[in-house]
Amino acid sequence: MKFTLSWLKDHLETDATLEEICERLTAIGLEVEDVDDKKAYQPFTIARVISAEKHPEADRLKVLMVDAGDGQPVQIVCGAPNAREGLVGALARPGTYVPGIDVTLSVGKIRGVESHGMMCSEKELDMSDDHDGIIDLPEDAPVGSSFAAYAGLDDPVIEINLTPNRPDCTSILGIARDLAASGLGRLKDQPEPAFKVEGETAQNVRIELDDASLCPGFAWRMVRGVKNGPSPKWMQKRLLAIGLRPISALVDVTNYMTFDQGRPMHVFDADKVKGDLVVRRAQDGEEILALDTRTYKLDPSNVVIADDNGPESIGGIMGGEHSGCDENTTNVLIESALWDPINIAKTGRSHGIITDARYRFERGVDPEYMVPGLERTTELVLDMCGGTAAEARVTGYSGHEKKVVEFPYSEVGRLTGLSVSDDEATEILTRLGFEVSGTGPAVSVAVPSWRPDIDGKADLVEEVMRIHGVDNIRPQALPASGAVNEKILTTLQIRTRSAKRALAARGMLEAVTWSFISGEQASLFGGGDRTLRLANPIASDMSDMRPSLLPGLISAAGRNAARGYGDVALFEVSGIYENDTPEGQRRVAGGIRRGTAGLTGSGRHWDGAAKPVGVFDAKADAVAVLEACGAPVDRLSFERGAPGWYHPGRSGLIKLGPKTVLGHFGEFHPKTLDSLDVSGPLAGFEVFVDAIPEPKRKATRTKPVLDLSTFQAVRRDFAFVVDTEVPAATLERAAQGADKQLITGVNVFDMFEGPSLGEGKKSLALEITIQPRDRTLTEEDLDRLMKSVIANVEKSTGGVLRG
Repeated sequence: MKFTLSWLKDHLETDATLEEICERLTAIGLEVEDVDDKKAYQPFTIARVISAEKHPEADRLKVLMVDAGDGQPVQIVCGAPNAREGLVGALARPGTYVPGIDVTLSVGKIRGVESHGMMCSEKELDMSDDHDGIIDLPEDAPVGSSFAAYAGLDDPVIEINLTPNRPDCTSILGIARDLAASGLGRLKDQPEPAFKVEGETAQNVRIELDDASLCPGFAWRMVRGVKNGPSPKWMQKRLLAIGLRPISALVDVTNYMTFDQGRPMHVFDADKVKGDLVVRRAQDGEEILALDTRTYKLDPSNVVIADDNGPESIGGIMGGEHSGCDENTTNVLIESALWDPINIAKTGRSHGIITDARYRFERGVDPEYMVPGLERTTELVLDMCGGTAAEARVTGYSGHEKKVVEFPYSEVGRLTGLSVSDDEATEILTRLGFEVSGTGPAVSVAVPSWRPDIDGKADLVEEVMRIHGVDNIRPQALPASGAVNEKILTTLQIRTRSAKRALAARGMLEAVTWSFISGEQASLFGGGDRTLRLANPIASDMSDMRPSLLPGLISAAGRNAARGYGDVALFEVSGIYENDTPEGQRRVAGGIRRGTAGLTGSGRHWDGAAKPVGVFDAKADAVAVLEACGAPVDRLSFERGAPGWYHPGRSGLIKLGPKTVLGHFGEFHPKTLDSLDVSGPLAGFEVFVDAIPEPKRKATRTKPVLDLSTFQAVRRDFAFVVDTEVPAATLERAAQGADKQLITGVNVFDMFEGPSLGEGKKSLALEITIQPRDRTLTEEDLDRLMKSVIANVEKSTGGVLRG
């Protein structure tokens, strides 16, 4: 939101300096983003042409001697057709930056003649698009004085960054109201528009909508006999200062009202309107050529103002070219309407239209200013274009019912820590336009029509706080605690951080991928539920909430490989979505390794060929995450049955007990990689961090005493012949179960398959570690234990001791 200082002072009577105004704006929540103090125009001075001689080497150039008021004429070469002796204009000397052509002047030679500056046109000073000649001032213009001060170019421009909840400050009047409420001046009274009304507005307007909230009101009037020429210079200067191009008086008035009063208006050429104007939903496939010269294809979700010719305006967003005003316009219809903010936002977004009207309507305009805005616009049109105003007409508007909020004064202290008296709080709210009624510790506050953002008592506390001064909130130290504090972070937060640290320590880089993926990728990784499809995706390939972290990580690895970085290890700890319920959002740690990006590094080495990543790299990463998150790693089991996006023979599930799945890992299926257009050795994992059971609370945080056995451990090797389908993990569990106290470790160290074992058979060799606790084991003890191991394996797997 931009405005000039003089424009602000049209509404605010104040002696405050520019710096004080900007400081106060930021203090009350209207953050100043930029200030153009117009110092760039200070070097330009008013100068008179003493002589104008033809250039000796060019027919279209003249050599001017120019008096800048200091008694030392300067020579300037000029090609303007209106350059002549006696002309008074704007002089720029060497070293001056000229904004309209983005050039800093220097002394130069033009066709052999030195030129010490230039006489400027309006375009070169960003005053207008006029570049036909240099500026021609009246003869009595003060030579030697500042041109910026004379022409009004020294008016500073302030730009503030508005939050979406402050529609009242999309107008300069609203900004002045806030500054006055903060004590920085007095809000000037706006005189009521005064003009003569003759005759009736014959043009009829009908609202034909199935939902009245789409257009809660429509006001209009006819003005006959207007002459649409350029708007006055003062208006053009203000519009140019905030970045708007002056077009004509009728158009400029509507733009001026948009910024001055926050009231977007529209003007139809009445002679181009055929039949009644109808506010209705657009018909599917209807088109409109808008004022931006683009054709928009409409649908029934769009609200239009139409006549017998079809749509003439996209309601609240942009008018149509057909009924637009031009230099031949003599009769106009001035429109002041109300529109539904949500519908305006959806329509503007669907068509990609960004206008100042949309910006205000989708935030909410003052409904009570609909008719006064029409009156003020009419007055400006009559002043600038002449004509006769007919009686105003209104349809659909049933009035505004003020919202009333119960406000306990104690809420100010409770929510902000500020000590504000009840009287001061009442005075602040009153100055802002609120109506306070009642006495005692709580009062009733009626919200003004221009503040749709006020819903409850917390909003009123915010109003009191920002005007009283946020900088008056004093920092306070937290109370000291003599005891050891309880943990602040939740278990899930702690595990998230632990998982990230564990994976980073294993040489993996953290990635942040999109939570949205394409529908094809979602289906490929177990998703595709319609409830997880976005209603308004930001791109066609981001239509679904992700059911897994792996598509994003695999695609990221593919993009790195395409750019020459094939050996990458990436991880992410974030959310996935199984359904649209809160419980369906899972916290997952996922990671992938590509190429030779193993734990010990990547790339080729003189000591041997680089080993590509595989299933066991992914398994090790997954186990590291589980261990870092506090899962009982010694009780985990690894089984077949990983999801279909993994290679069926090089993947596995991680389970705790028979039912709890903690994750999965493996090398990816070639079809999966083809679908993602990624190649190369790729292995990955996902661990469900939120599925890890909470550890049991201990009576004390003190670690138990380290208890090491003083007896020598014993190791025994076994080789069992089992069916090829029997997992090694099943064999390990069976051996461990023979005696969980004495057997402290089981390790598979060999596997053999061959004709000598028989078809469908394999041999697995186990190393069993036996740790005595209270005595040295005898041969009889070891024999009994060995027999127990053999019996357990035979019972669980059908395996027999290899001869």
